[in-house]
Amino acid sequence: MVTIRCKMVVKSALENIGVPYTFVDLGEAVISDDVTTQQIDSLRVALRKTGLELMDDKKSILVEKIKAVIIELVHYNDDQLKINMSDYLSEKLNHNYTYLANLFSEVKGTTIEHFYLTHKIEKVKELLVYDELSLTEIAYRLNYSSVAHLSNQFKKMTGLTPSHFKHLKHKRRHTLENM
Repeated sequence: MVTIRCKMVVKSALENIGVPYTFVDLGEAVISDDVTTQQIDSLRVALRKTGLELMDDKKSILVEKIKAVIIELVHYNDDQLKINMSDYLSEKLNHNYTYLANLFSEVKGTTIEHFYLTHKIEKVKELLVYDELSLTEIAYRLNYSSVAHLSNQFKKMTGLTPSHFKHLKHKRRHTLENM
């Protein structure tokens, strides 16, 4: 839903300023070449007011696309990833993975893999709190080779086991309900 709202905000800003566009997607808008500097400045201000930022640096744009693809995959795609993450990114963004990985590390100061794993763990937390899926189902859904692999990675990144995390969330929720 966040991606839909972002697209709507960008489209609305473009229309309000009178900037003709042909395409708006997450992290990308194709606009006419005859846009004035004043229109670009107005767009920059309008987007900043909504918490978005206009980027015209090609490296930053590509890094944002990498982030968007990973976030979309982890948080909004219910299908299990059937191919290697590096192949998936290369295919989606039409660039060599080594180039993407080096660029991402240079701009963000962290690796694509760490960014991806961080989002996977956030998704695991979300699914644990919802309490609708078993740990086995969560592991399968997020393409972990086993529950043990998921648990080890979860503990390594959060300092807690998934069951301890879930217990803390339930205990906290129970405490809030009793207030």
